[in-house]
Amino acid sequence: MIIARTLSEWREHRAQWPDDIGFVPTMGGLHDGHVALVRAARRHAWVAVSVYVNPLQFGPQEDFAAYPRTEEADCARLAQAGVDAVFLPTEAAIYPHGREWQTEVRVPGLSEDLCGRYRPGHFEGVTTVVARLFGIVRPRACYMGKKDYQQWRIVTRMVADLGLPVTVTGIETIRESDGLALSTRNTYLTAAERACAPGLYETLTQTATHVARGAAPTDAEAAAMARLMALGFVPDYVAVRRAADLALPTPDDSELVVLAAARLGRTRLIDNLEFRRIGRADGGHWQRSAKAG
Repeated sequence: MIIARTLSEWREHRAQWPDDIGFVPTMGGLHDGHVALVRAARRHAWVAVSVYVNPLQFGPQEDFAAYPRTEEADCARLAQAGVDAVFLPTEAAIYPHGREWQTEVRVPGLSEDLCGRYRPGHFEGVTTVVARLFGIVRPRACYMGKKDYQQWRIVTRMVADLGLPVTVTGIETIRESDGLALSTRNTYLTAAERACAPGLYETLTQTATHVARGAAPTDAEAAAMARLMALGFVPDYVAVRRAADLALPTPDDSELVVLAAARLGRTRLIDNLEFRRIGRADGGHWQRSAKAG
């Protein structure tokens, strides 16, 4: 497995690789969810992964300094997963003129809703660094986890708007046996918080059921917020949206997603559940969406 840290190292190697590259951008702290992305990317001739904790997507009071940095373990896991090349750039490689002078990429509207309301500037940091990485890696395809559902939709929109020659595929969330979505930040949870954490996914499941049975999305959202608070969470939001573009759903929309962000102690958890609404209030039901991206 090739490991490159500088732009010159990466570009020297990149010139010798095929065009058919499957790419997985990460911030490290890798777990089985990341490995699932790598497995999906292995359909391509070459698999490249980046590991970079991007400062632009952290707010001033967020966990940039504390975010897990496990480079040696990450590289060992990636080598075992069959990755061909890993890019471990310095900040100078990503932002050669400094963060404050970097060209910014912003997806208006979609970046300012949901998590964007509670983490201003976060998604601008994501799209800026992903656009930069696309220019460096020049992949044919990019694989992203659907746990970060809004992020996946935003990057997909960015690629379409800019006409970038990259296919962005969302891969289903990998969960623990009790339903908790895998996340690097799960390591922050205390034992008591970890025992409570599956309540987030349980609440999403209940919310999907209520909407499919005819509940108004706003009523179902309010009930979910109350349930999360009763379980010990401090929720930012629970929102039922149209899956394709995260717009508010109309009564005729069937492909939906319910998204939530909530804190347990110092840990902010996010999760979502795609579902298909079938029928009306007099006989409606729901099923998990079968679409993988």
